[in-house]
Amino acid sequence: MEEGYTSLPASHLLGSVPAVIAEDKTTSVASEAASTANLHLFPPSNGGYQAPGTPSGADEQTTSSWQGVFSISSYSSYFNVDTDVVVERIISSVYPMNDFYRKIDGNPDLYGPIWISATLMFMLAALGNFGTYLMKKRNDSSTTWTFDVTYVEWSACAIFGYMLAVPAAFYFLLQYFGFRTSLVRLWCMWGYSLFIFMPICLLLVVPVELFRWIIILLAGIASSWFIAVNLKAYTQSSDLMMLIVGAMVLQFALALFIKMFFFP
Repeated sequence: MEEGYTSLPASHLLGSVPAVIAEDKTTSVASEAASTANLHLFPPSNGGYQAPGTPSGADEQTTSSWQGVFSISSYSSYFNVDTDVVVERIISSVYPMNDFYRKIDGNPDLYGPIWISATLMFMLAALGNFGTYLMKKRNDSSTTWTFDVTYVEWSACAIFGYMLAVPAAFYFLLQYFGFRTSLVRLWCMWGYSLFIFMPICLLLVVPVELFRWIIILLAGIASSWFIAVNLKAYTQSSDLMMLIVGAMVLQFALALFIKMFFFP
């Protein structure tokens, strides 16, 4: 009798559980794997959020490029210049001809602009105080020597702010007008254009107001012409005279600022 009960079909009874079929099990596993593939991969291998379909190599390349911006080794090539190259470029900046742009075209450097800006900053602070003292001493012999330390702060803000901000502004303007240029080349050009004010600071110490104005006007004109000649090389095929004139005005305004603030 036990054999009869065991042979009866039980699939129609209430509460019975059908047997698991191997084909249904395989289909369930495949659908689960497909749904898992549509989920966001978290956490990804690079430690951040990664959307589905995004190759991990692209994120790693983007991350490495951003790391290169903040890496000192990325800028080492812009300081790979020797003394002869820097001296040659300084001479070209004082003699405003159209060869400076060609000299820095293949290898623009930042060593010269940073060195010139830092040296000019301290020269303006030291010689500005000394020149002001000589002018006051000439009018009043009882004047005592006092050093105004705020000259250091003003010279640092004026020189480094001008050297960084003005080339960056003209870089975006040139990009806006469709010209392909390099920000490092513009920084290099504007940095070397400040060298002429270093020997001028030595002459501005002379306590003769007319002589001071003649010297600073000549320096402003020479420096502005140097900027105009080399900036024109970026816009040879277009008429952007207003852009060049604006650069000359800013350079000449810097010369007037040096005279009126540091050597009043």
